[in-house]
Amino acid sequence: MNMTTATHEDIYRALAAVNDPELGGNIVELGMVSAVDINAQGVASIGIALTVAECPMRNQIEGDTVRKVRALNGVTDVVVETTAMTKAQRASLMGRARLRAREQAQPTQVAPTTRVLAVASGKGGVGKSTVSVNLALSLAQRGHRVGLLDGDIWGFSIPRMMGIEGPLTADDENRLIQPGMAHGVSVVSTGLIIESEETALMWRGLMLSKALEQFLSQVEWGDLDYLVIDLPPGTGDIQMALARLLPQAEMLVVTTPQVAAQKVAVRVADMARRSYMPIIGVVENMSDFVCEHGARYELFGSGGGEALAGQIDVPLLGRIPLDPAVVEGGDFGRPVVGSDSGPAAHAFAELTAAVVAALPPIADETCTGRIAKLVAQLDEDLAAAP
Repeated sequence: MNMTTATHEDIYRALAAVNDPELGGNIVELGMVSAVDINAQGVASIGIALTVAECPMRNQIEGDTVRKVRALNGVTDVVVETTAMTKAQRASLMGRARLRAREQAQPTQVAPTTRVLAVASGKGGVGKSTVSVNLALSLAQRGHRVGLLDGDIWGFSIPRMMGIEGPLTADDENRLIQPGMAHGVSVVSTGLIIESEETALMWRGLMLSKALEQFLSQVEWGDLDYLVIDLPPGTGDIQMALARLLPQAEMLVVTTPQVAAQKVAVRVADMARRSYMPIIGVVENMSDFVCEHGARYELFGSGGGEALAGQIDVPLLGRIPLDPAVVEGGDFGRPVVGSDSGPAAHAFAELTAAVVAALPPIADETCTGRIAKLVAQLDEDLAAAP
Protein backbone atom coordinates (compact mmCIF):
# COMPACT_ATOMS: atom_id res chain seq x y z
CA MET A 1 0.00 0.00 0.00
CA ASN A 2 1.31 3.45 -0.92
CA MET A 3 1.91 5.54 2.19
CA THR A 4 1.22 9.27 1.88
CA THR A 5 4.31 11.08 3.03
CA ALA A 6 3.90 14.49 1.37
CA THR A 7 2.72 17.21 3.75
CA HIS A 8 1.02 20.53 3.11
CA GLU A 9 4.41 22.20 3.61
CA ASP A 10 5.96 19.93 0.99
CA ILE A 11 3.24 20.86 -1.49
CA TYR A 12 3.65 24.59 -0.86
CA ARG A 13 7.41 24.24 -1.42
CA ALA A 14 6.73 22.47 -4.70
CA LEU A 15 4.24 25.16 -5.74
CA ALA A 16 6.86 27.84 -5.03
CA ALA A 17 8.60 26.53 -8.17
CA VAL A 18 5.53 27.26 -10.32
CA ASN A 19 5.82 30.71 -11.89
CA ASP A 20 3.30 32.97 -13.54
CA PRO A 21 5.29 34.15 -16.59
CA GLU A 22 3.27 37.34 -16.97
CA LEU A 23 3.66 38.47 -13.36
CA GLY A 24 7.25 37.32 -12.93
CA GLY A 25 6.77 35.56 -9.60
CA ASN A 26 5.78 32.20 -8.18
CA ILE A 27 2.13 31.46 -7.46
CA VAL A 28 2.70 31.09 -3.70
CA GLU A 29 4.29 34.48 -3.07
CA LEU A 30 1.81 36.11 -5.42
CA GLY A 31 -1.05 34.74 -3.31
CA MET A 32 -2.59 32.72 -6.14
CA VAL A 33 -2.82 29.44 -4.21
CA SER A 34 -6.30 29.37 -2.69
CA ALA A 35 -6.37 25.82 -1.29
CA VAL A 36 -4.07 22.84 -0.67
CA ASP A 37 -5.17 19.39 0.51
CA ILE A 38 -4.00 15.81 0.27
CA ASN A 39 -6.04 12.73 1.22
CA ALA A 40 -5.10 9.30 2.52
CA GLN A 41 -4.89 7.92 -1.02
CA GLY A 42 -2.26 10.48 -1.99
CA VAL A 43 -4.51 12.65 -4.17
CA ALA A 44 -3.45 16.29 -3.87
CA SER A 45 -6.12 18.93 -4.49
CA ILE A 46 -4.80 22.38 -5.41
CA GLY A 47 -6.90 25.52 -5.76
CA ILE A 48 -5.42 28.30 -7.89
CA ALA A 49 -7.01 31.73 -8.29
CA LEU A 50 -6.20 33.33 -11.65
CA THR A 51 -6.50 37.04 -12.42
CA VAL A 52 -9.23 36.27 -14.96
CA ALA A 53 -10.99 33.05 -15.88
CA GLU A 54 -9.63 33.20 -19.45
CA CYS A 55 -6.03 33.73 -18.31
CA PRO A 56 -3.79 32.89 -21.30
CA MET A 57 -1.25 31.28 -18.95
CA ARG A 58 -3.83 28.95 -17.42
CA ASN A 59 -2.72 25.75 -19.19
CA GLN A 60 0.94 26.36 -18.45
CA ILE A 61 0.31 27.09 -14.77
CA GLU A 62 -1.93 24.03 -14.40
CA GLY A 63 0.58 21.78 -16.18
CA ASP A 64 3.52 23.02 -14.11
CA THR A 65 1.49 22.57 -10.92
CA VAL A 66 0.66 18.96 -11.76
CA ARG A 67 4.28 18.12 -12.65
CA LYS A 68 5.81 19.74 -9.58
CA VAL A 69 3.38 18.30 -7.05
CA ARG A 70 3.14 14.88 -8.73
CA ALA A 71 6.91 14.48 -8.24
CA LEU A 72 6.52 14.55 -4.44
CA ASN A 73 6.90 11.27 -2.58
CA GLY A 74 3.54 9.67 -1.86
CA VAL A 75 1.46 11.80 -4.25
CA THR A 76 -0.53 9.55 -6.57
CA ASP A 77 -2.54 12.17 -8.45
CA VAL A 78 -3.03 15.91 -8.62
CA VAL A 79 -6.35 17.69 -9.13
CA VAL A 80 -6.14 21.39 -9.97
CA GLU A 81 -9.19 23.62 -9.64
CA THR A 82 -8.85 27.13 -11.05
CA THR A 83 -11.11 30.04 -10.19
CA ALA A 84 -11.18 33.73 -11.09
CA MET A 85 -10.02 36.26 -8.49
CA THR A 86 -12.37 38.76 -6.95
CA LYS A 87 -11.72 42.46 -7.54
CA ALA A 88 -10.14 42.76 -4.08
CA GLN A 89 -7.88 39.77 -4.72
CA ARG A 90 -6.75 41.20 -8.06
CA ALA A 91 -5.95 44.54 -6.40
CA SER A 92 -3.87 42.78 -3.76
CA LEU A 93 -2.07 40.72 -6.40
CA MET A 94 -1.31 43.82 -8.45
CA GLY A 95 0.21 45.43 -5.37
CA ARG A 96 2.50 42.47 -4.76
CA ALA A 97 3.47 42.23 -8.44
CA ARG A 98 4.30 45.96 -8.59
CA LEU A 99 6.37 45.69 -5.41
CA ARG A 100 8.38 42.85 -6.97
CA ALA A 101 8.83 44.81 -10.18
CA ARG A 102 9.96 47.87 -8.21
CA GLU A 103 12.50 45.83 -6.25
CA GLN A 104 13.88 44.21 -9.41
CA ALA A 105 13.66 47.23 -11.73
CA GLN A 106 16.80 48.54 -13.41
CA PRO A 107 18.12 51.72 -11.79
CA THR A 108 17.11 54.98 -13.45
CA GLN A 109 17.76 58.67 -12.79
CA VAL A 110 14.10 59.10 -11.81
CA ALA A 111 13.93 59.38 -8.02
CA PRO A 112 11.66 56.87 -6.24
CA THR A 113 9.83 59.84 -4.69
CA THR A 114 8.82 61.16 -8.14
CA ARG A 115 5.23 60.65 -9.20
CA VAL A 116 5.34 59.27 -12.75
CA LEU A 117 2.24 60.03 -14.83
CA ALA A 118 2.02 58.35 -18.24
CA VAL A 119 -0.45 60.10 -20.55
CA ALA A 120 -1.84 57.56 -23.03
CA SER A 121 -4.43 57.16 -25.76
CA GLY A 122 -5.75 54.35 -27.91
CA LYS A 123 -5.16 56.22 -31.15
CA GLY A 124 -3.59 59.38 -32.47
CA GLY A 125 -5.34 62.67 -33.01
CA VAL A 126 -7.12 62.91 -29.67
CA GLY A 127 -4.87 65.65 -28.24
CA LYS A 128 -2.79 63.51 -25.91
CA SER A 129 0.35 65.65 -26.33
CA THR A 130 -1.69 68.80 -25.76
CA VAL A 131 -2.94 67.34 -22.48
CA SER A 132 0.61 66.31 -21.49
CA VAL A 133 2.09 69.75 -22.16
CA ASN A 134 -0.62 71.76 -20.44
CA LEU A 135 -0.80 69.38 -17.49
CA ALA A 136 2.98 69.58 -16.98
CA LEU A 137 2.98 73.38 -17.16
CA SER A 138 -0.06 73.66 -14.91
CA LEU A 139 1.62 71.42 -12.32
CA ALA A 140 4.69 73.67 -12.45
CA GLN A 141 2.50 76.76 -11.97
CA ARG A 142 1.24 75.19 -8.75
CA GLY A 143 4.80 75.16 -7.43
CA HIS A 144 5.72 71.56 -8.22
CA ARG A 145 9.03 70.45 -9.73
CA VAL A 146 8.03 68.90 -13.04
CA GLY A 147 9.70 66.97 -15.84
CA LEU A 148 8.17 66.29 -19.27
CA LEU A 149 9.42 63.32 -21.29
CA ASP A 150 8.36 63.02 -24.91
CA GLY A 151 7.93 59.25 -25.15
CA ASP A 152 6.47 59.50 -28.65
CA ILE A 153 9.88 58.77 -30.16
CA TRP A 154 8.74 58.82 -33.81
CA GLY A 155 6.00 61.42 -33.58
CA PHE A 156 7.65 63.92 -31.24
CA SER A 157 5.77 67.21 -30.93
CA ILE A 158 6.67 68.38 -27.43
CA PRO A 159 9.58 70.71 -28.45
CA ARG A 160 7.37 72.83 -30.72
CA MET A 161 4.49 72.87 -28.25
CA MET A 162 6.82 73.93 -25.42
CA GLY A 163 8.77 76.41 -27.57
CA ILE A 164 12.15 74.79 -26.94
CA GLU A 165 15.05 73.98 -29.26
CA GLY A 166 18.01 71.63 -28.92
CA PRO A 167 20.49 70.25 -28.82
CA LEU A 168 20.57 68.74 -25.37
CA THR A 169 23.95 68.87 -23.64
CA ALA A 170 25.80 66.54 -21.27
CA ASP A 171 27.43 67.37 -17.97
CA ASP A 172 31.23 67.02 -18.30
CA GLU A 173 31.59 65.70 -14.75
CA ASN A 174 29.00 62.93 -14.57
CA ARG A 175 28.32 62.56 -18.32
CA LEU A 176 24.58 62.72 -17.76
CA ILE A 177 22.33 64.44 -20.30
CA GLN A 178 20.92 67.73 -19.07
CA PRO A 179 17.22 68.26 -19.85
CA GLY A 180 16.13 71.42 -21.59
CA MET A 181 14.07 73.96 -19.67
CA ALA A 182 10.90 75.67 -20.86
CA HIS A 183 8.18 77.42 -18.85
CA GLY A 184 9.74 76.08 -15.64
CA VAL A 185 9.52 72.44 -16.84
CA SER A 186 12.47 70.08 -17.53
CA VAL A 187 11.98 68.73 -21.07
CA VAL A 188 13.52 65.79 -22.95
CA SER A 189 12.57 64.67 -26.47
CA THR A 190 14.15 63.03 -29.49
CA GLY A 191 13.20 66.28 -31.21
CA LEU A 192 15.97 67.92 -29.16
CA ILE A 193 18.73 65.57 -30.33
CA ILE A 194 18.16 65.41 -34.10
CA GLU A 195 19.11 67.79 -36.87
CA SER A 196 15.74 69.44 -37.45
CA GLU A 197 12.05 69.09 -36.75
CA GLU A 198 11.55 67.65 -40.25
CA THR A 199 14.07 64.79 -39.82
CA ALA A 200 12.39 61.37 -39.92
CA LEU A 201 13.39 58.81 -37.30
CA MET A 202 13.36 55.39 -38.95
CA TRP A 203 13.91 53.23 -35.88
CA ARG A 204 12.62 49.74 -35.21
CA GLY A 205 10.90 48.59 -32.02
CA LEU A 206 14.03 47.63 -30.06
CA MET A 207 15.59 51.04 -30.69
CA LEU A 208 12.44 52.74 -29.46
CA SER A 209 12.52 51.00 -26.10
CA LYS A 210 16.29 51.58 -25.84
CA ALA A 211 15.74 55.29 -26.45
CA LEU A 212 13.21 55.41 -23.61
CA GLU A 213 15.63 53.49 -21.39
CA GLN A 214 18.37 56.03 -22.12
CA PHE A 215 16.07 58.97 -21.41
CA LEU A 216 15.29 57.46 -18.01
CA SER A 217 18.77 56.24 -17.06
CA GLN A 218 21.09 58.82 -18.66
CA VAL A 219 19.19 62.08 -18.13
CA GLU A 220 19.83 64.03 -14.92
CA TRP A 221 16.18 64.55 -13.97
CA GLY A 222 16.95 65.73 -10.47
CA ASP A 223 14.51 65.81 -7.57
CA LEU A 224 11.12 66.02 -9.32
CA ASP A 225 7.65 65.95 -7.81
CA TYR A 226 6.10 64.82 -11.11
CA LEU A 227 7.41 63.33 -14.34
CA VAL A 228 4.80 63.52 -17.10
CA ILE A 229 5.44 61.09 -19.97
CA ASP A 230 3.70 61.68 -23.28
CA LEU A 231 3.32 58.14 -24.64
CA PRO A 232 2.82 57.28 -28.30
CA PRO A 233 -0.72 56.15 -29.13
CA GLY A 234 -1.60 52.48 -28.86
CA THR A 235 -0.08 49.54 -27.00
CA GLY A 236 3.42 48.98 -28.36
CA ASP A 237 7.07 48.70 -27.35
CA ILE A 238 7.29 52.02 -25.49
CA GLN A 239 4.34 51.23 -23.26
CA MET A 240 5.69 47.78 -22.38
CA ALA A 241 9.17 49.16 -21.72
CA LEU A 242 7.78 51.85 -19.43
CA ALA A 243 5.98 49.30 -17.25
CA ARG A 244 9.26 47.41 -16.89
CA LEU A 245 11.54 50.41 -16.32
CA LEU A 246 9.28 52.52 -14.08
CA PRO A 247 6.96 50.23 -12.13
CA GLN A 248 5.82 53.25 -10.06
CA ALA A 249 4.23 54.78 -13.18
CA GLU A 250 0.49 55.45 -13.24
CA MET A 251 -1.65 56.19 -16.28
CA LEU A 252 -3.99 58.94 -17.41
CA VAL A 253 -6.07 57.93 -20.46
CA VAL A 254 -7.09 60.56 -23.02
CA THR A 255 -10.07 60.13 -25.34
CA THR A 256 -12.50 62.27 -27.32
CA PRO A 257 -16.29 62.05 -27.00
CA GLN A 258 -16.70 59.90 -30.11
CA VAL A 259 -17.30 56.16 -29.74
CA ALA A 260 -14.37 55.20 -32.02
CA ALA A 261 -11.84 56.91 -29.73
CA GLN A 262 -13.48 55.55 -26.61
CA LYS A 263 -13.42 51.95 -27.83
CA VAL A 264 -9.73 51.95 -28.78
CA ALA A 265 -8.86 53.66 -25.50
CA VAL A 266 -10.21 50.58 -23.70
CA ARG A 267 -7.29 48.62 -25.17
CA VAL A 268 -4.80 50.99 -23.53
CA ALA A 269 -6.53 50.48 -20.19
CA ASP A 270 -6.39 46.71 -20.70
CA MET A 271 -2.66 46.92 -21.46
CA ALA A 272 -2.05 49.03 -18.35
CA ARG A 273 -3.81 46.55 -16.13
CA ARG A 274 -2.04 43.58 -17.68
CA SER A 275 1.19 45.44 -16.88
CA TYR A 276 -0.08 46.23 -13.35
CA MET A 277 0.01 49.97 -13.97
CA PRO A 278 -2.77 51.79 -12.06
CA ILE A 279 -5.04 54.10 -14.05
CA ILE A 280 -5.86 57.27 -12.12
CA GLY A 281 -8.56 58.49 -14.47
CA VAL A 282 -9.80 59.58 -17.90
CA VAL A 283 -9.62 62.94 -19.69
CA GLU A 284 -12.17 63.75 -22.38
CA ASN A 285 -10.55 66.16 -24.84
CA MET A 286 -12.38 68.22 -27.50
CA SER A 287 -15.55 67.73 -25.48
CA ASP A 288 -17.54 70.59 -27.00
CA PHE A 289 -17.29 74.07 -28.48
CA VAL A 290 -19.00 77.22 -27.19
CA CYS A 291 -19.31 79.98 -29.77
CA GLU A 292 -19.15 83.70 -29.02
CA HIS A 293 -22.96 83.80 -28.74
CA GLY A 294 -22.98 81.14 -26.03
CA ALA A 295 -24.32 78.28 -28.15
CA ARG A 296 -22.77 74.89 -27.33
CA TYR A 297 -21.84 72.46 -30.11
CA GLU A 298 -20.76 68.85 -29.55
CA LEU A 299 -18.76 68.45 -32.76
CA PHE A 300 -17.37 65.02 -31.88
CA GLY A 301 -20.42 63.56 -30.20
CA SER A 302 -20.93 63.27 -26.48
CA GLY A 303 -20.45 60.94 -23.55
CA GLY A 304 -17.30 59.12 -24.69
CA GLY A 305 -15.20 60.12 -21.70
CA GLU A 306 -17.87 59.25 -19.19
CA ALA A 307 -18.57 55.93 -20.93
CA LEU A 308 -14.87 55.02 -20.95
CA ALA A 309 -14.44 55.95 -17.29
CA GLY A 310 -17.43 53.80 -16.38
CA GLN A 311 -16.24 50.87 -18.46
CA ILE A 312 -12.77 50.77 -16.89
CA ASP A 313 -14.05 51.80 -13.45
CA VAL A 314 -12.02 55.00 -12.93
CA PRO A 315 -13.08 58.63 -12.47
CA LEU A 316 -13.52 61.12 -15.30
CA LEU A 317 -11.02 63.74 -14.14
CA GLY A 318 -11.61 66.42 -16.73
CA ARG A 319 -13.39 67.57 -19.89
CA ILE A 320 -11.37 69.91 -22.11
CA PRO A 321 -13.42 71.99 -24.58
CA LEU A 322 -12.40 72.91 -28.11
CA ASP A 323 -10.67 76.29 -27.97
CA PRO A 324 -8.77 78.09 -30.78
CA ALA A 325 -6.26 79.31 -28.18
CA VAL A 326 -5.08 75.70 -27.68
CA VAL A 327 -4.14 75.41 -31.37
CA GLU A 328 -2.30 78.72 -31.43
CA GLY A 329 -0.48 77.95 -28.21
CA GLY A 330 0.65 74.54 -29.48
CA ASP A 331 1.89 75.92 -32.79
CA PHE A 332 3.92 78.76 -31.29
CA GLY A 333 5.27 77.24 -28.07
CA ARG A 334 2.88 79.03 -25.74
CA PRO A 335 0.78 76.39 -23.90
CA VAL A 336 -2.68 77.71 -23.26
CA VAL A 337 -2.45 77.42 -19.45
CA GLY A 338 0.45 79.88 -19.45
CA SER A 339 -0.89 82.51 -21.79
CA ASP A 340 -4.69 82.44 -21.76
CA SER A 341 -7.61 82.57 -19.37
CA GLY A 342 -10.22 81.07 -21.69
CA PRO A 343 -12.33 77.93 -21.29
CA ALA A 344 -9.57 75.43 -22.13
CA ALA A 345 -7.09 77.03 -19.72
CA HIS A 346 -9.73 76.92 -16.99
CA ALA A 347 -10.50 73.25 -17.76
CA PHE A 348 -6.80 72.33 -17.65
CA ALA A 349 -6.48 74.02 -14.25
CA GLU A 350 -9.41 71.96 -12.97
CA LEU A 351 -7.88 68.80 -14.43
CA THR A 352 -4.57 69.52 -12.70
CA ALA A 353 -6.31 69.99 -9.37
CA ALA A 354 -8.06 66.64 -9.85
CA VAL A 355 -4.76 64.92 -10.76
CA VAL A 356 -2.99 66.33 -7.69
CA ALA A 357 -5.90 65.21 -5.49
CA ALA A 358 -5.72 61.70 -6.97
CA LEU A 359 -1.91 61.58 -7.02
CA PRO A 360 -0.48 64.01 -4.44
CA PRO A 361 3.27 64.59 -4.27
CA ILE A 362 4.90 61.81 -2.29
CA ALA A 363 6.49 64.38 0.05
CA ASP A 364 2.96 65.40 1.08
CA GLU A 365 2.15 61.82 1.99
CA THR A 366 4.98 61.38 4.49
CA CYS A 367 4.25 61.76 8.19
CA THR A 368 5.95 65.17 8.17
CA GLY A 369 3.96 66.23 5.14
CA ARG A 370 0.67 65.17 6.68
CA ILE A 371 1.46 67.03 9.92
CA ALA A 372 2.27 70.17 7.90
CA LYS A 373 -1.08 69.91 6.10
CA LEU A 374 -2.92 69.46 9.39
CA VAL A 375 -1.18 72.49 10.88
CA ALA A 376 -2.05 74.56 7.79
CA GLN A 377 -5.68 73.48 8.02
CA LEU A 378 -5.75 74.35 11.72
CA ASP A 379 -4.35 77.82 10.96
CA GLU A 380 -7.08 78.33 8.35
CA ASP A 381 -9.77 77.21 10.80
CA LEU A 382 -8.47 79.55 13.50
CA ALA A 383 -8.30 82.47 11.06
CA ALA A 384 -11.89 81.85 9.97
CA ALA A 385 -13.18 81.55 13.54
CA PRO A 386 -15.19 84.55 14.84
